[in-house]
Amino acid sequence: MYTSATNKFLFALALAFLPIGLFAQATDSESNREVRGDQYYNDYAFMNARESYIKAVEGGYRSVNVLSRLGDSYYFNGEYEDAAKWYGALFSYSEDIDKEYLYRYAQSLKTLGKYETADRIMDILNSRASADDRGELFSEERNYLKLIELQSGRFNVFSVPFNSELSDYAPTLNGGEIVFTSNRFTRTASQRLHDWNDQPFSELYSIVASEEGEPRRFRDKVNTRFHESSAVFTKDGQTMYFTRNNFIHSKRGKDGAGITNLKLYRSKRTEKGWSEPEELPFNSDNYSVAHPALSADEKTLIFASDMPGGEGASDLYKVSIEEGAFGEPINLGDAVNTEGRETFPFLDSNGDLYFASDGHVGLGGLDIYVAELSDEGNYDKGFNIGAPINTQYDDFCFVINSSTGLGYFASNRPGGKGEDDIYSFEQTAQLIKNCTQALTGEVRDEDTDDLIVEAKVVLLDSDNNVLEETKSDINGKFVFDVIKCSTGYAIRASKENFSTSEKSFVTSGEYESTVKKTLYLASEEDKEIKDAKVGQDLGVILNLNPIYFDLDQSYIRPDAQIELLKVVEAMRKFPTLKIDVRSHTDSRGSDPYNLKLSDSRAKSTVEYIISAGIDRSRVTGQGYGETQLLNRCDDGVPCSEADHQLNRRSEFIIVAK
Repeated sequence: MYTSATNKFLFALALAFLPIGLFAQATDSESNREVRGDQYYNDYAFMNARESYIKAVEGGYRSVNVLSRLGDSYYFNGEYEDAAKWYGALFSYSEDIDKEYLYRYAQSLKTLGKYETADRIMDILNSRASADDRGELFSEERNYLKLIELQSGRFNVFSVPFNSELSDYAPTLNGGEIVFTSNRFTRTASQRLHDWNDQPFSELYSIVASEEGEPRRFRDKVNTRFHESSAVFTKDGQTMYFTRNNFIHSKRGKDGAGITNLKLYRSKRTEKGWSEPEELPFNSDNYSVAHPALSADEKTLIFASDMPGGEGASDLYKVSIEEGAFGEPINLGDAVNTEGRETFPFLDSNGDLYFASDGHVGLGGLDIYVAELSDEGNYDKGFNIGAPINTQYDDFCFVINSSTGLGYFASNRPGGKGEDDIYSFEQTAQLIKNCTQALTGEVRDEDTDDLIVEAKVVLLDSDNNVLEETKSDINGKFVFDVIKCSTGYAIRASKENFSTSEKSFVTSGEYESTVKKTLYLASEEDKEIKDAKVGQDLGVILNLNPIYFDLDQSYIRPDAQIELLKVVEAMRKFPTLKIDVRSHTDSRGSDPYNLKLSDSRAKSTVEYIISAGIDRSRVTGQGYGETQLLNRCDDGVPCSEADHQLNRRSEFIIVAK
């Protein structure tokens, strides 16, 4: 199985940043192999820790700690087959494991081509970790392999002659030269071996792209006895930004735990070569800042860091450059950054951002993604650039000349010369950078399921900003032709006399698919009925016209039937609703006569409602004559016809809901 020195060089962009000091040594008196393994592990001596843990397991010992750290000791060295083995043992031992181990287990399985099993593990992650977007993303983009396949086949890949038997990566273009990182063996007196793996520290090299021969090592003002990596140059070739361990002026810096993190440095070309590097002002002893990328106008620097407040293990940030001075770092946000690792950025001449990640959906390990720069100056969601650039192994450090389509990247795929190798490529077809879909839907009545015409439908982004607006057509349908893949939206429908309805959703990663949504609107009248309390008058809620009867008659007139059918329709919509019909007269006529007349009218009203299909148990009725006048118009009191009419009324009192 190929290992990735890049994973080692990520220093704590994966787990924690690699300390330069000597590892603590276990004493002979220690007998507990787990304790001894933990001591090695905590000092980042993963190889020694692995040996102790394996001996413990071979002796029949199991624990979440041992199995998870065994998996980590392989995972962070790019040995995914063994990582999957031990994470699988951990999952079998205890299904209640931390979400990070579920994610690493799934990633390891994907590098072995076991995508279905990996997807099932991601589903478990999604069900357990509501705050972790990775499980949801993989669940929603179950067809991610189809999308990656759609992008694939747009590059031809070639090996390069200057790879070594160890690790070569982080290629960058500087005029006609390729500058890259390598930990190859050289014959320099200053070359030292790292305690991690008995291999040399990484250094910067260059070679003219059109020539063969041995790459040239940068001089000692740039290369030191510790790690250097990932350089980028201004267009005139006179300024270089690069990554180095926290080491300057022959002094090594450490954080509170004694770890030497990564920092970014700047050097100027002089007549005598590169100047003594200066560290950039946003570096810190307490976290790492690494892997610079420079915009075409050289006014923005993008880099990777595990500084506090990020989305995941390492995030991408940007800083402005004005007359050589730097602004404050700004996180690129969750369209680019995930709970995983985002690292090794590159900006092409169009402003598009290429980067490596193991947090976005991919083929396994680190994959290369590209995110377009929007008109607002933010980066859209990154998408996988497909095979053959990406594989189930680690693929990273992508650089391209946008005008020629030529470039380089690094990978630890099988068939190379060393652990990580540099490959060249030519682009043969444009990437589908805008993964789009269509949104169609319809607006319906919540109670009748009837289609609603001319409803206003608004498309909003995840921040509630209005993007587009339309209306439902004569068939109650609406269309938004273009929405983005893997993006959060909301749609909102409204119409006069109806309540507003809104639905949020996240699109999948399926290219040119169609999203279908239905919005249900409840009439304001229906909403009032839903919200009504026992004792309220349904007639008032329905805004009924007065229920008129002919003089001294109790049969239902045609105009009254129209109003009563509104009551019937409401009772059909709300099948648990029960009413009591109450009929009233004015004070003219004798009390007994008015009481009898009103009772006959109430019962006629009840019978009409029942005849329209409402169960008798839901409707009662009674006449009250002139006993419940609404005003002063009692017997003998002179009143206008309008005042008397207020007392001649029918009420439909809600008695149960």
